[in-house]
Amino acid sequence: MNRYLVTVFPVLGDDYREKIRDAAEQYGFTALFYDSPEEAAHILPEAEIILSKDSILADHAPGLKWFCTPTAGADQFLNKEVFTRGQAVLTNSSGAYGVTISEHVVMLVLVILRRQMEYNEIVSRKEWIRMLPVRSIRDSRITLVGTGDIGQETAIRLRGFTPQSLTGVNLRGGNPGNLFDRIVKSCDLETVLPQTDILIVSLPGTSDTSGMLNGERLSLLPDGAVVINVGRGTVIEQSALENELRQGRLFAGLDVFEKEPIPADDPFWTCPNLIITPHVAGDTTLPYTVKRIVELFLQDLDNYAHGRALERQVDVEQGY
Repeated sequence: MNRYLVTVFPVLGDDYREKIRDAAEQYGFTALFYDSPEEAAHILPEAEIILSKDSILADHAPGLKWFCTPTAGADQFLNKEVFTRGQAVLTNSSGAYGVTISEHVVMLVLVILRRQMEYNEIVSRKEWIRMLPVRSIRDSRITLVGTGDIGQETAIRLRGFTPQSLTGVNLRGGNPGNLFDRIVKSCDLETVLPQTDILIVSLPGTSDTSGMLNGERLSLLPDGAVVINVGRGTVIEQSALENELRQGRLFAGLDVFEKEPIPADDPFWTCPNLIITPHVAGDTTLPYTVKRIVELFLQDLDNYAHGRALERQVDVEQGY
């Protein structure tokens, strides 16, 4: 009887497909590759392992034992019975996105501090206006809410700009890799916000993180503070942040939003002091990201084949 590993991940090139195929055969699986859920529909009833970001595939695979999403976030999978009742294990690709997202964070911070959006407008009018006051990452007090792969990679990059401090915020109070000058537990977030010049959020979207940065907490940030969100849009109370931006008190670079795509009539489109990117910080257009996704999947495929626990298993109750 064939054991099928089904992949619906179109960005995989032939070289990566060959690596997965070779590893699958080594462990007694037949690897099949498709570019859409529709193409894979006929084989799903026989699939034991699925690699795809399309959560709908899990609904049509009665023999599913392991589903790996090539994304870091797993929001769309959490309420599916196949995972909540324990029929199949869900893993993500956390650890593949730190490089691309951290570079996006640095880009957003620099664009805001160096007034690049305003200079773009000036140049588009063919004007030669100089001397807009700029700020520096140097000597800034930076707080990273979330100290996982993204937070750690961001801390590594920002350290080179010699900030005054790098503070990490997480649930347990640990300092991964000793990359942070200090760690504050999430329950004590209010204590660090008044001393934060740059706030970087990389949290998953869960019931615990929803609305975590509400109006009251945003008001604790000092005037001129920069807010960067590359986690999930639900973490920040969007209306409260919009109010702060329109008052001119805060600046923000957002890659994620409460509703995506942002509705055409949403006031965020015209909000001042805001840079919008359409959830691209962690997409798979960077070749290194795809390379890491495949590497991490193959590591867990080896674990699966040998009956070991999977390293990136998602706790469907906690959401990550």
